[in-house]
This record gives sequence, structure tokens and C-alpha cells, in this order.
Amino acid sequence: MPSPTAPLLEVRNLRVEFNTRRGTLVAVDDVSFDIAPGEVLGVVGESGAGKSITGTAIIGLLEPPGRIAGGEVLLAGQRIDNLPAEGMRRIRGRQIGAIFQDPLTSLNPLYTVGQQIIETIQTHLPLGAAEARTRAVDLLKEVGIPAAERRIDHYPHQFSGGMRQRVVIALALCANPKLIIADEPTTALDVSIQAQIITLLKRLCREHGTAVMLVTHDMGVIAETADRVAVMYAGRLAEIGPVQSVIHDPRHPYTRGLMGSIPAIGAEVERLPQIEGAMPRLNAIPSGCAFNPRCPQAMDRCRRERPDLIQAGATRAACWLHAAEGAAR
Repeated sequence: MPSPTAPLLEVRNLRVEFNTRRGTLVAVDDVSFDIAPGEVLGVVGESGAGKSITGTAIIGLLEPPGRIAGGEVLLAGQRIDNLPAEGMRRIRGRQIGAIFQDPLTSLNPLYTVGQQIIETIQTHLPLGAAEARTRAVDLLKEVGIPAAERRIDHYPHQFSGGMRQRVVIALALCANPKLIIADEPTTALDVSIQAQIITLLKRLCREHGTAVMLVTHDMGVIAETADRVAVMYAGRLAEIGPVQSVIHDPRHPYTRGLMGSIPAIGAEVERLPQIEGAMPRLNAIPSGCAFNPRCPQAMDRCRRERPDLIQAGATRAACWLHAAEGAAR
């Protein structure tokens, strides 16, 4: 049994490949991180950085031709990336919950939300129909659905976008999972509803000791919600560390560019800094550091050798600028 301080989720050297007619594309390349019980790890980066694919690989929902080509995924010390489909299906829902960007993709329009929650509860927990319905009502109340006893018999189209997302969170919590993968859970919602969903996720994490992997491109959501943040670029981790350190003292030039592009309240600037260029396509990732063509501090070594994560102050950054600092520790 893992100790109370042991990580709940351990991702070790994860590699995800897509075999195509043009060759093998590497979408996630040698990614490693942990999440502790009760911790929220935010995962950020541009579209195509590999954030969602990482989450999808962890919960065993990669669609062919995508496949895990290397590395390990451990949940509470048990390896889960090599389980057969049926074994993974039992873990998904029972031990791992998932919240996706569009709640309509997670809810069946032909069934009431109650039918869907009750079915999920009875799939994973030994409860009768009456007990399962009582638990479903309690879950809807917990996620802030008003008049839950009545709304449980409504269909998804009878709920607003924010309320549908609350229903999806209730679905994810049905069997008291140890881990929740939340992929852009607030993107489709307006700002006031976003804040409510963020508050809800934080409270659930605190009260249930659930670990959360929060995938988003919104640094505001990360700042409000996460304990630590992992910044991804071209399928690799560029930087990982405590959220305040990454936001206020970023050590990777890419992270600095991301943070510099966020407007500060009260500051008057004519033009926000931007990162020149675009992230490389998966079939054209440059040698060395993938960020080197866009990096204002790139050196010859950056074009030749690919850096691993190096200790850089309070965070770890995959950047040769910190090679001396990391070696001194």
C-alpha cells in the first residue's frame, strides 16, 4: 500500500505516437509528473502542445491510430497503462473520473440526467435503485443544482451550459474517484459561471482528497485553482513547479513569453509582448530544444541537444540556460 504522502498518480516517461501514412508522429514525448492526493496540477500550453492527449492516454481513451508507445502510468502504485480494455473500463469511473470541455458530449440527450447518474452509480457501487437515486440527488445538490429532487428527472437540453457542466462533474464524482482528469472544463462557459465551477472543483478536491489534473489554456483558471503547474510545448514539459513560482518567476523562455502576454490589471501598455512564430508541426519538430527557433535566448547547444528538466530556482525547466545552476545542486 502506498504511504499517505505517496503520489496518487505517477506518469513516467510517457510517449504517445500516431502512426500515419507520412510516418510516426510523436504527440507526447518522454513526459513525467506526479499528482498527490488532494492536489490540483494544472497543465497549460498552446493548442497542439499535447495537454489533452496526455490526459486521454492516462484514462485509456486514446483513439487509434494513437497509442502509448513507451513509459508507465501508475495509479496508487498500480500500473494501469498496460491493462486490458475491460480492466481499464472498471478503473475509469470507479477510481478515475473525467470532465470534458463540452458537457453535451458526456451526456446522452435521450436519457434524463438522473438515469445517467444512477446507471453510473450502480455500475461501480453495490447500491439498489432507491439508494442510487438518493445518492444521485445528493450529488446534484453537492455540485449546486437547485431543486435537485425535481431536476434529476430532466433531460440535458433542459439545463443551461453551466448547469450541464455541474451534472458532468456529478457524474465524474459518482463513485468517489481518487483522480479526476478535467480537460478544459470551463472553456465553453461565461466568466461568472467559470468562477463557480472553479470554486466547486477546489472545494471537492479539499473535502474529498481527490487529485485533479486540470488541462486548460487559461492561466487565470490555473492561478485560481492549481497548486502546481506543468507547461507543455510540442509534446514535452517545458517547465513544472509551484503555481506562484511559474507565474511570477518563470524560468523557461516559453513560460516567460506566455506570462508576458497576459495583460495586468491597471497597467497601461501600448502592446503586449508576443512569442514570435508558431509551435512546430509534429512532423517537423526541430532538433535540440523544440522551442529554439522562437527563443530570443537560443544558443548553439539549444539547436543541437535537447534539454531535460533542470532545477531552476523553485521550478524545473527544460532549458540549457539553467545547466550550471542545476549541476550545482
